Amino acid sequence: MDTKIGAIDECKPTMNDVGCIPQNGVCVVQDSHPTPITTAEATLGRHVARRLVQIGVNDIFSVPGDFNLTLLDHLIAEPGLTNIGCCNELNAGYASDGYARSRGVGACVVTFTVGGLSVINAIAGAYSENLPVICIVGGPNSNDYGTNRILHHTIGLPDFSQEFRCFQTVTCYQAIVNNLEDAHEQIDTAISTALKESKPVYISISCNLAGISHPTFSREPVPFSLAPKLSNQMGLEAAVEAAADFLNKAVKPVMVAGPKLRVAKACEAFVELADASGYATAVMPSAKGRVPETHPHFIGTYWGAVSTSFCAEIVESADAYLFAGPIFNDYSSVGYSLLLKKEKAIMVQPDWVVIGNGPAFGCVLMKDFLKALSKRIKKNTASYENYRRIYVPDGQPLKCEPKEPLRVNILFKHIQQMLSKDTAVIAETGDSWFNCQKLKLPEGCGYEFQMQYGSIGWSVGATLGYAQAAKDKRVIACIGDGSFQVTCQDVTTMLRCQQKAIIFLINNGGYTIEVEIHDGPYNVIKNWNYTALVDAIHNGEGKCWTTKVLYEEELIEAIETATGEKKDCFCFIEVLLHKDDTSKELLEWGSRVSAANSRPPNPQ
Repeated sequence: MDTKIGAIDECKPTMNDVGCIPQNGVCVVQDSHPTPITTAEATLGRHVARRLVQIGVNDIFSVPGDFNLTLLDHLIAEPGLTNIGCCNELNAGYASDGYARSRGVGACVVTFTVGGLSVINAIAGAYSENLPVICIVGGPNSNDYGTNRILHHTIGLPDFSQEFRCFQTVTCYQAIVNNLEDAHEQIDTAISTALKESKPVYISISCNLAGISHPTFSREPVPFSLAPKLSNQMGLEAAVEAAADFLNKAVKPVMVAGPKLRVAKACEAFVELADASGYATAVMPSAKGRVPETHPHFIGTYWGAVSTSFCAEIVESADAYLFAGPIFNDYSSVGYSLLLKKEKAIMVQPDWVVIGNGPAFGCVLMKDFLKALSKRIKKNTASYENYRRIYVPDGQPLKCEPKEPLRVNILFKHIQQMLSKDTAVIAETGDSWFNCQKLKLPEGCGYEFQMQYGSIGWSVGATLGYAQAAKDKRVIACIGDGSFQVTCQDVTTMLRCQQKAIIFLINNGGYTIEVEIHDGPYNVIKNWNYTALVDAIHNGEGKCWTTKVLYEEELIEAIETATGEKKDCFCFIEVLLHKDDTSKELLEWGSRVSAANSRPPNPQ
């Protein structure tokens, strides 16, 4: 279950995983191209390219600009690296986010300030989701630093630090490479920090340096040596003993997976504990896809009042609950309305554990803790047995009559039938969050959405990046019309890359998720002829098939075509729905979030 760097097979040379094979206590990134190179080839640009390939990046997402053109020349000269040109920097960032979700690390390349400040929203989203994205910016000529000159692409001040200062808050490391003496060190430190912290980093490289050789680049880059994080053994033993005592006393304990399972690389350890404990096992909404939904004790998504049926009742009535990697915000807590008690909870974060109101144990890695706990826990199936007692199978939506307008519950009934181990679901911010949560994922089916940051339009670029990384899966993206209008340009990049994704464009005339929080005229958008737009983007180049559906019989026919005759095409299915046709979960969630947003100020 753990996402590994370099784990997806490519048609290009395959890379070994970062940190997967410890050698004498040190995790080594193996070099895949040992052929010696000449001094003339030993440039800064070559070094960056080789480092990216070594860590498992085979595709970079870029927008050219005069400050990064020479660097791009050197990157595309690397046999193991493909440049994917995007329509704008925001989508390049979203694509590197989607790529990192599948591959474990991603990279984008943009130009100074106009590109950097455009991509920064996507980088902030990757930061919120703990994704290692290498954001490379082509910077000013090294001779211009400190000269008091004013450059183009800036805000008209001789201080070039504006972009750097903006990135300081959304990246875990920033490197300004404007001389060759420390370029090697800065680049390696930035990349290794991204991998160790699982957060984005920022690297600015002066435009005149990429093609210059230097003694530090005079040979093939030495493979990375990344020392693995280790738990404090005494702290680990104490935490496991306290947790086992806490849980073994409970009558009906449960387990809930959170989104930080990914960054902790603890998905397999979580399943191991679920197997050993017998507890009812749920996921938080942003952790969907991290735990097999085919697990015998899986009970669904825990999302407070909008949980999947019978899940919240079991979790909130438990006398002990273990949360592994949770993020509790106003969205995941449904406007702070979860019925949980701190004294009943064990909170396991990537490197610390808190049991009830205390004690807390630091320097304890989640993976180590869950694995060790699974050997100390007593089997207790009471919570799952309670779930089975109250469980009633889902009802089927009422069948549409011939020529009856299509309903959203019918749409997702048919999307459910498309899922397999060879597919992955991308859910855009909006009602797709709630409808896709109810999908039952077969073993091996991928699932991604951006809940913490919730940037509308994210899914178009993320679909591009995920599909480029996971070529063994067909991506099914569910995107609202409002979100699609933000980032639709990079459908053209999907076509250029010969991708075979299926996009369901859900056309209901506006920002439906905002309508259910607080309605107003600003939530209505101009309707487009979306299929005609994609046909225009296609322009006869590449494999593309589009259709518009209004009725269930048309939807069935469209899905049959997309998965049959057009299975090797990019498929775009525009689905027309009534503006008020939403999931019941969105209606409940929207009213609770609205109440949280509209709380009056506390008395001063």
